[in-house]
Amino acid sequence: MRPLFTIGYEGKTLDEFLGELQAAGVDLLIDVRAVAASRRPGFSKTALSGALRERGIDYLHLRPLGTPAAGRQAARAGRTAEMRAIYADQLETPEAEIAMVQALGAAEERRAALLCYEKDAPVCHRAMLAERMLDRASFEVVNL
Repeated sequence: MRPLFTIGYEGKTLDEFLGELQAAGVDLLIDVRAVAASRRPGFSKTALSGALRERGIDYLHLRPLGTPAAGRQAARAGRTAEMRAIYADQLETPEAEIAMVQALGAAEERRAALLCYEKDAPVCHRAMLAERMLDRASFEVVNL
């Protein structure tokens, strides 16, 4: 069964993060942040995609699979159930459906990892996304 990795960069240096991806054999990072910007050096879209490219890892940003602002606010406040409800609604949008098809196609062909900030996958939207992907394809979800 093909692995589907998930990874959060919270608390990691860029080198640690990239090393984890390389050790797992990831060759495509699917960024599922609504806003691919970060206060953490190296984790904004342009810098991150460049650092990944240097390590032989491709980058794909699928903004519609990110958590809307209200969901991010709920997550920061520790209201996980509220975040999950908001994100479930997001996944029902036409834009998210198109992005989901892209993510599935990419993950079925490559060793892919879903990226977000949160270090704890079970409370992050990427876990919900991985669950939805499992409904449509056969993967083994591996949280890095």
